[in-house]
Amino acid sequence: MRRLTRLREFIEPWDRLERRLQDLNGLADLALEEDDDSIEADVQAGVEAGRSELEQLELSSVLTGEQDVANAILTVNAGAGGADACDWAEMLLKMYAGWAQAHGMDFQVVDELRGEIAGVSSATARVQGDQAYGYLKAEQGVHRLIRFSPFNASKSRETSFASVAVVPEVEDDAEIEVDEADLRIDFYRAGGAGGQHVNKTDSAVRITHLPTGIVVSCQNERSQHANRRTAMTILRARLAQRQREQEEAEVAAARGEQRAIEFGHQIRSYFIHPSTRVKDHRTGLETPDVHGVLGGAIDGFIRAQLQQLAAQGTAPS
Repeated sequence: MRRLTRLREFIEPWDRLERRLQDLNGLADLALEEDDDSIEADVQAGVEAGRSELEQLELSSVLTGEQDVANAILTVNAGAGGADACDWAEMLLKMYAGWAQAHGMDFQVVDELRGEIAGVSSATARVQGDQAYGYLKAEQGVHRLIRFSPFNASKSRETSFASVAVVPEVEDDAEIEVDEADLRIDFYRAGGAGGQHVNKTDSAVRITHLPTGIVVSCQNERSQHANRRTAMTILRARLAQRQREQEEAEVAAARGEQRAIEFGHQIRSYFIHPSTRVKDHRTGLETPDVHGVLGGAIDGFIRAQLQQLAAQGTAPS
């Protein structure tokens, strides 16, 4: 039934778009027959809206992986570079928050470690929305920022790096076994902004999965119970991802394939000074609107990367 629902959700928008364009085509034909140009603006607006929807549906059509419909767990980590790198990590976090908001998705930072001077050293967010993982998996990798540093007196040109990791949130009925005996659970006081409850109770939760060494934290909720529930959701997602990666590595080893190590390879560069542009090194797509991109306008980059992966038959699941 779940698969049937997903298939219907995939097909019905195409059917609606086809019917709407057929109606629009009929309206245009009628206007030509009667030599009536008063509805030209309406037809043109309908064509533009149809083109935009078609692009979105074409993008959705490449999201065929089993996990693509899932919510996403997104983690941003600052690279070496002190305050500049931490500031860059926070800029990326805001970029994804802006993208999620534009798509009607819920973006909730569940844990963050602030930088000593500015920004964040690391942060984890839960992105809830239709095909959140399917879209955001294209963003995984190292992002590079080039600008004049606001954190030194000479305002010298600095290059900063931050890594983005994305894993799908697993469904409640997924077969991911977590033995309570394998967990070490610590409670501590939350830090940062958060209202009157922050730093007054030990509500933040840190869970360590002892067999794998995976550590997850959550501090955005008001109660220990809520933070623990969210932390367990993130832990199960990371354990599931670890299991998938191990299975893929075993298959590749059996085939004698050489698997590329993608972490550490910058996927995109953002130039703020002296020039302003953003270039994706995987697809070659480039735009001068760096500020728009940092505000969340990354659909073009996501679309190009997903289409490239689909054409290569290498799209991650």
